[in-house]
Amino acid sequence: MSAGPEPGDQEPADQPAVVVAGDALVELTPARMAEGAAAFQPRRGGSCLNVAAGLGRLRVPTALLARLSDDHFGDLLRAHLAAFGTRLTHALPASDPTTLAAVQLREDGSAASSFYANGTADRGLCSVHLAALPDGGALSAGTALHLGSLGLLLEPLGSTLDGLIRREAGRRLVSLDPNVRPGLIPDRAAYLRRFAEWVALADVVRASGEDLAWLRPHEPYEAVAERWIASGAGLVLITFGSRAPRSGGRGRRHGGSGRRLHRRGTRPPAPRRPAQPRRRRRSGAGDPTRLLSYAVEIAADTCTRAGAQPPYHHDDEPIPV
Repeated sequence: MSAGPEPGDQEPADQPAVVVAGDALVELTPARMAEGAAAFQPRRGGSCLNVAAGLGRLRVPTALLARLSDDHFGDLLRAHLAAFGTRLTHALPASDPTTLAAVQLREDGSAASSFYANGTADRGLCSVHLAALPDGGALSAGTALHLGSLGLLLEPLGSTLDGLIRREAGRRLVSLDPNVRPGLIPDRAAYLRRFAEWVALADVVRASGEDLAWLRPHEPYEAVAERWIASGAGLVLITFGSRAPRSGGRGRRHGGSGRRLHRRGTRPPAPRRPAQPRRRRRSGAGDPTRLLSYAVEIAADTCTRAGAQPPYHHDDEPIPV
């Protein structure tokens, strides 16, 4: 297998550096009409769509792998991705409605969402749909894969992503972000078993403090990170909202990561051979302290605007190394 592009190399124009697979929805956020009546404003959302759009704004060649509805909300999602430079080569058309999330803000400023996802477009992605993708759904050497959020727990999408991560682990860099939604998980024990398997297959795992409070209640985050790394994860990133994030990798702890990984190169790990122990994989992240510092700058800038809108990268800006 090819070792992938050297850090800084340019990918072919038709090859995304990152494929993001998962949810794509519209968030209905609280607003006020001119006369003061309560209203909802539609915003493009979904953890995976936000990651894909954010990478597009940062000039990372990225494609979103998801089913997008042909309804009005689906048109909004397509226009949003195209405006940010995210490729639609892996977006599959669907006649099912777009998933909706009604958002309410808590007193502390955090958001709580109610989801309307039965029979919706992104949730309906099945393994048979992958055959309609470029090259029959096969990802090019050197292309990283990111998965997460609602896609990991809503069926049939969850099983489709489960098969995708098992197929691609060990062949390319795989990033995982659970973005847990407890209200949508009917069987906690089953989800935890499956999630543990995903962690062991991933090169990069990102989780929030809220995620850990549900996944591993009352357990220090350091112990959780060490367990995940021992199971096979290459790099663990834990965020705490306004508090500084933490990261851990094999042998060390550290106190826009996607773009940093792209600029430094996302080498796929060496293929594993049958009857041999699973090889340790490199995250390709370089110095995690610098990676986190850059990611925090991107996140802080993003929080200055409503919705998930990271800054744009321009050619005259220096590339962090």
